[in-house]
Amino acid sequence: MSDQHRGQSRRGFLKTLGAVGSGSLLAGAGALQAAAGPAGAAGQAKVPRRPFGRTGVQVATLSLGGIFDIVSNQLMLQQALRLGVDYWDTAYSYSGGRSEEGIGRFFARYPQTRPQVFLVTKSTRRSPDGLSEELDTSLKRLNTGYVDLFFVHAISDISEVNSPDIRRWAERMKKAAKIKLFGFSTHSNMEECLYKAAPLGWIDGIMMTYNYRIMHTKAMQQGVAACHQAGIGLTAMKTQGGGPVADDTEGELLLAGRFLKKGYTPYQAKMAAVWEDQRIAAICSQMTSITVLMANAAAALGRPRLSAADRQALQRYAQATRGGYCAGCAGICEEALAGQAPVAEVMRSLMYLRSFGEPLRARQTLAAALPQGPGRLLELDYSEAQRRCPQGLDIAGLVRQAVAELA
Repeated sequence: MSDQHRGQSRRGFLKTLGAVGSGSLLAGAGALQAAAGPAGAAGQAKVPRRPFGRTGVQVATLSLGGIFDIVSNQLMLQQALRLGVDYWDTAYSYSGGRSEEGIGRFFARYPQTRPQVFLVTKSTRRSPDGLSEELDTSLKRLNTGYVDLFFVHAISDISEVNSPDIRRWAERMKKAAKIKLFGFSTHSNMEECLYKAAPLGWIDGIMMTYNYRIMHTKAMQQGVAACHQAGIGLTAMKTQGGGPVADDTEGELLLAGRFLKKGYTPYQAKMAAVWEDQRIAAICSQMTSITVLMANAAAALGRPRLSAADRQALQRYAQATRGGYCAGCAGICEEALAGQAPVAEVMRSLMYLRSFGEPLRARQTLAAALPQGPGRLLELDYSEAQRRCPQGLDIAGLVRQAVAELA
């Protein structure tokens, strides 16, 4: 196919994708809304539930990710409860505190809903005093006396939580009834963090990057299996694995077409692939509109289901396009650079920019990772890091792009 013809085909296909994809979302929303009826009505459609490890808690398989201005989106919380999406995830740092404040405003108006919600918040602090300070602030913002699960946020090494001080702190907070469960979230070196958390015996839950691109790797499978056997509840995030269909490749177009014909959007298919793994209790998804919430709930209800051929198509596509996706194995590339560059955080900033369309969050992520500025990044030799990268990323080129677009 000529470049000109390919471009015309892609434009035509994506025009159809936009129309059909939007129609699929709205159709899914309409079907669920009709099934749900008014809040509290009998027989309403609700997302399935799964055990959260061996904690004795059942959670919704779809979690509402709170990285948006919840203060101005109260209707979203009401609709989430109607659909059974009662696992709500937020953090001290999300939206400058407005995420927690928005949930707190909802609980103030509807106090009877607080016991229905499995509420999670997080802190990036690494000391008992710091964790206590942010937890107390979070509880005030959330207008509640406790959270169901508290995470130490965004660890890249198990040593960040595996200390006697942190363990004693978690036990004290449980005795004080400020938290019910304790764990951590991880965006980088997830596999090693999972594997090393399993034998500790006091980690209740983990949220980790997990998607169709990395779920089949040997290291990830070992980590998930170890945590599942240990009874740790697992929540998947970043399940899109690089975002929407957007590239000029035949593989992108064929994959999108395959799922559109079955009634799925590509987004829904990628989520469904994760739900196929029964060891994963829930998927946490940032849902900033009711349309997205309804579409994700429809996928959670298994309308339709992925076939074995569909799963294989996703796996083949992940393998063929791995050079465009950072798998979060920061220990490999950053060790090759002797710790001189936070490669994983640089790649996260690009993900927020290109896959999520969030330039402000992308800039904040990069700035936080480079308190001394980006100048040093451009002076380093990345050849050894690129040689070791299992994904074959053009690390040097991506770093230059991040600095040019976000610094």
